[in-house]
Amino acid sequence: MLWVKSFHIIFLVTWFAGLFYLPRLFVYHAMTTDAISNERFKVMERKLYYGIMTPGGILTVVFGFWLIVAGYTWEAYASAGWLNAKLTLVAILVGYHIYCGKLLLDFKRDRNEHGHVFYRWLNEVPTAILIGIIILTVVQPF
Repeated sequence: MLWVKSFHIIFLVTWFAGLFYLPRLFVYHAMTTDAISNERFKVMERKLYYGIMTPGGILTVVFGFWLIVAGYTWEAYASAGWLNAKLTLVAILVGYHIYCGKLLLDFKRDRNEHGHVFYRWLNEVPTAILIGIIILTVVQPF
């Protein structure tokens, strides 16, 4: 089980690296005024989203569910409030990831509707979720 937990953490770090960096790229992309930079950001965002973030997110979820299935009976799962709260945050994070993909497509099609300030605030969302996930997992407050 320690191997599974190790891979879960490795891919979580990979996923979050992308979740932290992609909105930062969006900040700079939204401020871009020249065609060369615009195309460069499109390439960087696509490679980050499809080459790092999405595989990292999928493998994080796969190894996480493996830990749940191997480590809990369904009765224990139902009574583990911290785990249910953590899974709720993970579901929100998956939604955030998908929303970032939608924003990526908007940039790809040159249809971005948001300014750099919006993306600066969006960049804070995964930080708040990560704090919640870590506290719930380590402290298991309920």
